[in-house]
Amino acid sequence: MCISHILKGSDILENNKTTAADIVRLIPIRKNGLKRLIFSRAGLFIMLMLVQLVLLTVIYDFFMKIEMLALFQAVFLIVMLVYLFNADMDSSAKLTWSGLFMFFPVPTALMLLFTRLDIGHRKEKKRLDELIKGSRKMIKQDMHTIVKKEIIDSGTADLSVYLNRSGRFPVYENTEVKFFPLGEDKFNAMIPQLRAAEKFIFLEYFIIDEGVMWGTILNILIEKAKQGVDVRVMYDGMCEISTLTHNYPELLKKHGIKCKAFSRIRPFVSTSYNNRDHRKILVIDGKVAFNGGVNLADEYINVIERFGHWKDTAIMLKGAAVQSFTLMFLQMWNMTEPEPAWDESKLRFPSEKTDGFVIPYCDQPLDGERTGECVYMDILNRSIGYVHIMTPYLILDNELEAALKYTAKRGVQVCIILPGIPDKIGPYSLAKTHYKSLMDAGVEIYEYTPGFVHAKIFVSDNEKAVVGTINMDYRSLYHHFECATYLYRTSCIKDIEQDFQETLTKCRRMTPELLKQEKFSLRLRGIILKLFAPLM
Repeated sequence: MCISHILKGSDILENNKTTAADIVRLIPIRKNGLKRLIFSRAGLFIMLMLVQLVLLTVIYDFFMKIEMLALFQAVFLIVMLVYLFNADMDSSAKLTWSGLFMFFPVPTALMLLFTRLDIGHRKEKKRLDELIKGSRKMIKQDMHTIVKKEIIDSGTADLSVYLNRSGRFPVYENTEVKFFPLGEDKFNAMIPQLRAAEKFIFLEYFIIDEGVMWGTILNILIEKAKQGVDVRVMYDGMCEISTLTHNYPELLKKHGIKCKAFSRIRPFVSTSYNNRDHRKILVIDGKVAFNGGVNLADEYINVIERFGHWKDTAIMLKGAAVQSFTLMFLQMWNMTEPEPAWDESKLRFPSEKTDGFVIPYCDQPLDGERTGECVYMDILNRSIGYVHIMTPYLILDNELEAALKYTAKRGVQVCIILPGIPDKIGPYSLAKTHYKSLMDAGVEIYEYTPGFVHAKIFVSDNEKAVVGTINMDYRSLYHHFECATYLYRTSCIKDIEQDFQETLTKCRRMTPELLKQEKFSLRLRGIILKLFAPLM
């Protein structure tokens, strides 16, 4: 696929006669089913099962007696279980691994050892630690902000101390925040900001797919690169087997755009393939930043329909807090740079006085901290009146499920909006397995009947909110590079809550009776997949 396909995207916007069918035809269809399997965790597990068959044959021939084989398997299983339960790991994951040991002892042991040895991770972790240490001095916490009474009383100061364990992400004032209730609202706001860029444009997105959205943006990026603007694009390496060609960075380089694929997929070489860059960041000149759930693909702005209406959210920041998003981007960009540079993070742009406080923050899987989950639990534990949540997936560990139930049981209204039309049947059926337990505790669960909810929203007590990329599932909370924006008493929180209430009118509330009416195949799939939930 070549750049010319992308450049047609903006032409579509100017042609009122173009139909939705014409737009769909513009985007070439990719068939990568086999490639996805080869590069997936399923491919690895299939290979290990084949290894087990070979090993069992060799062992059987060696011992010649089934009694000896059974003894060997029993000793082997005990040793691996002792190792597993002494490992630093979530209890839900330990139960999953234990179940797999019972059925597939050899491939499960090999896969567990493969992941625990951190093959490929150690170099990445060391590099990231160096970058974080090297960049901590770039941004300083304004002490006049952190000691304010409302910050201390709300616990936001404590949260800031915790968030600074993974980088320098202070509490900011003087930052204007605008909330976008749909992906197309974000897209319409991005275009004029991109056209106004003078110094640099940094984009870091989990998914980039050719079409109207990316074609329009790319036209602007090419023009800005010609004007001397420093344009950098980074996307997750999974795009190379789903939406973009392997040589895409070279294609963009011809137009003056610096481009990287983060963690390119190389099967069976490194466990790092499990840690994807799920962030969505756009930073322009250090003045403006965008964050939220919206990737750069047409379904996110409802130009094409995949799973009904696509409900997503995002925010735009102007002011001091943009520095943190600049720093986040540079930390990831510099992972593969021989000489890291931080010049753009030093830019200072004053902003008009605004209300409230803002903390952009990131989560990365190499430090052993579940930062995204801890922020969510902090909101739950400090809430008084309500916590309202939107999330596309609900695959919970024990701690987060307990926090949701405890918050509801102590009288706080906890409402969760989930998709009515799923994008993946596995996670959808897994989410259903949590419904009964949560509803029994008083948690209200709703499903968005027009389509798919991709928003990642927490809002509480008209005072606190989080908008970002962090789903309520194991992938986001344990394995992915993520980012989000914590808001305290900013004016846009009322807009977030209003959007939640408007979305609620388009949802059906789940009840125990409705849950019993679900298809048996869906319920059975969820029951079976729950055995593997921490690995999904």
